[in-house]
Amino acid sequence: MGHQGFVMDPKNWTQTLGVVKSRKEVLMTKRRIFTPEFKVRVILELISGEKGLMQASREYGIKDTVLSRWKQEFLERATQLFELPQNDHHDQERIAELERMVGRLTMQLDMAKKVLRYSGSTPKNSE
Repeated sequence: MGHQGFVMDPKNWTQTLGVVKSRKEVLMTKRRIFTPEFKVRVILELISGEKGLMQASREYGIKDTVLSRWKQEFLERATQLFELPQNDHHDQERIAELERMVGRLTMQLDMAKKVLRYSGSTPKNSE
């Protein structure tokens, strides 16, 4: 293995100076991460007709299948923006219930401290 860099073998890619051993590992290390803002900008260009799928694919260096998947996911989830949050009402009810419970427990604790104080014994961890 006197070569530096990548040596291509149809079954296996190797790198003489690193720990990369297989083609899959090489491809995984080259994976790019795109911000949600970037994805939305590209999708809006596609939807508005500003750019075609193949043009955007070439310009951004992203496979057309990936762009198609982004567009499909965007369109499928778009309706969620306008749906009323149904869990919000249940969350508010649960918060109110827990606040009432905290109030009751606080009152019970205060009463227990008073009873202990009047009975002559003091709690070890009084606050």
